Amino acid sequence: MTDTTKVTAAACTWRDEGGGEAAAARILPFLEEIGIEVDWIGEAKEQLLDGLAIVNGRILIDPDTPVWPGDLLHEAGHIAAVPPEDRATLGPLEADATDEMVAIAWSYAASLPCELPLRQLFHDGGYRGDSAKLRTSFATGHFIGAPMLGVYGMTADLRTALAEGKPAFPSLSRWLR
Repeated sequence: MTDTTKVTAAACTWRDEGGGEAAAARILPFLEEIGIEVDWIGEAKEQLLDGLAIVNGRILIDPDTPVWPGDLLHEAGHIAAVPPEDRATLGPLEADATDEMVAIAWSYAASLPCELPLRQLFHDGGYRGDSAKLRTSFATGHFIGAPMLGVYGMTADLRTALAEGKPAFPSLSRWLR
């Protein structure tokens, strides 16, 4: 494949237990629509998650490595939450607990329009053994990382939303910081 060929769900390898090609076919256009680029990994093998990397503010994918579709949303959350002036140079990422929580919250908000169930977003193949805990937390309204999205001006807590007529998490007023 050449670098000019657009990434499509059909051209990549997906984990069926994560929603497979059908989930990826919903996620990829969503990311394109909000301005997060997904491209082929090429020779850049700086992979953060199996088959995925963030390099220069883009998600790069290895089409031959089975990828969890929900991991696209998680990586996109890292890109979406950085200041715009830092986005084009983002990656590879260094471990940061706050950034991880923000990416988790953002990915949950993005999973809703992409119709990706919690079990596929917070899959058992990731999240350092905490996927069941994350599924329970988000299913019961304990939105880990959401307050930081509010600090970044991307959403509001329920009290602010009601008082000011702004969207409350998991709705976002904007997808990119």
